[in-house]
Amino acid sequence: MTAAPKVPKYYAVRTELERIVDTLEVGDAVPAERDLAERFAVSRETVRQAFHELLVEGRIERRGRGTVVAAPKLVQPLSLLSYTEGAISHGRVPGRLLVTWEDIVGDDELCGELQIARGSTVMHLERVLLADGAKLGLESTFLPWDRFGTFTDTFDPTTSLYAAIREAGVTFGSANERIETVLASPREATLLETTTAMPMLLMHRRSLDVDGRPIEKVRSLYRGDRVAFEAILRE
Repeated sequence: MTAAPKVPKYYAVRTELERIVDTLEVGDAVPAERDLAERFAVSRETVRQAFHELLVEGRIERRGRGTVVAAPKLVQPLSLLSYTEGAISHGRVPGRLLVTWEDIVGDDELCGELQIARGSTVMHLERVLLADGAKLGLESTFLPWDRFGTFTDTFDPTTSLYAAIREAGVTFGSANERIETVLASPREATLLETTTAMPMLLMHRRSLDVDGRPIEKVRSLYRGDRVAFEAILRE
């Protein structure tokens, strides 16, 4: 008879730490590493490993020099809804911080995806996405300038881009998305107030209007500890 595998010390601590977290409210302080090490008679390194896993999962978060229970992840629908609509539907307050807004000359690949002439001008908009003031994602959007160039004078980058696109008379018809797991660059980690060791969800989206004409090309990076995605599947 094969013996059951031995449970690693850190996993046993993690299990007990989860039970503690379940008894607390969002924002409540989690016991310090030193106190937990004494309680479970393990090293602080063992406790630190358990803490790290719960940090990555978004159960707890660092606040100042301590650790507190984190708010539930923002669940975003995989749909043609905007970030604003998704956040509001879950009772969160959306926001955005402008990082970059510039006109660039599109390379061959980007112009091809937007179905515009080689070397055309493309509007590039980069913003940090917020929910209840917390930094959740970094969104980089590319729009054909000949179609949306007036946004330079009319669009408020702290508001919903999709709402502005719809107000311009454009109707979203479909989108192709690809999601993968990556690590943030030092610049991205700084903008999102996290570390390069935190797993991120990277989404690439290409949206088309009802006539099949490209609207945008988007690269969105989301903190894996604060955002999750869901989709409704039908046969």
